Amino acid sequence: MAQPSNADASTSMEVLSLFPRYLLKGTLEPQLLEGLQHLAQQVLADPGSTPDASPKLAGQLALQRELGPQYPAVAELCASVLIPACERWIRHVIDQQPPNGRGPWTPGRYRLQMIDVWLNVQRAGDYNPTHTHGGSFSGVLFLQVPPQIVNDSFDGQLCFHGPEEWHIQSFRTGMAKYVLPVPGEFYVFPAWQPHSVAPFRGEGERWSLAFNVVAVPQPAGAAPGAAPPSQVRPAYGNVSLSLGREKPGGFG
Repeated sequence: MAQPSNADASTSMEVLSLFPRYLLKGTLEPQLLEGLQHLAQQVLADPGSTPDASPKLAGQLALQRELGPQYPAVAELCASVLIPACERWIRHVIDQQPPNGRGPWTPGRYRLQMIDVWLNVQRAGDYNPTHTHGGSFSGVLFLQVPPQIVNDSFDGQLCFHGPEEWHIQSFRTGMAKYVLPVPGEFYVFPAWQPHSVAPFRGEGERWSLAFNVVAVPQPAGAAPGAAPPSQVRPAYGNVSLSLGREKPGGFG
């Protein structure tokens, strides 16, 4: 085998990752997960007790039901986990910018408000096509996953799509990120991030909660007495959940 030349040995190289996208991943405490699983069982036992979210959603799923803050487990999830998770994402991304380049994302200039939470029940053959959401942040929390959904196939997995189509021949190899659903794990991402869910085969049901969060601008001078964003209680509005929903104003 040929030995490297002196020039080869002295050349320094590295491959850089350009324009990263960020996902926040977390895991619920077992007690809260059990409470949400029990709530899902209650909803499935009497679907008519909750509003049907299907007409407003892109998913072709067996059941999609809206949930509200009247359920203690949902209120706790939003206030203690999801809203702080969105704030954690903001601080991780925005604090990498210089202070004069952080725009409206300076603490005190916004508050985070939960606007939608809904239960997704997926059965064999169901799927969620590639879509985005309105608002500022979206996310998913997995409650129950059939045992045949595993890493050796794409069945039932959540997929995050990059800005261009995946194409191995032209080296577009990072344009799709598949996530294996695991009960208790959740993901938070910007609402504009395209994502989809592949169908699966076999018995069982795949349960997940999805949600949307909006950042609400705060008036100038509100910072000194304003509650930190992570402490803002969630509030729900009568808004569409689908791709076509108008985005709230204020953050151009």
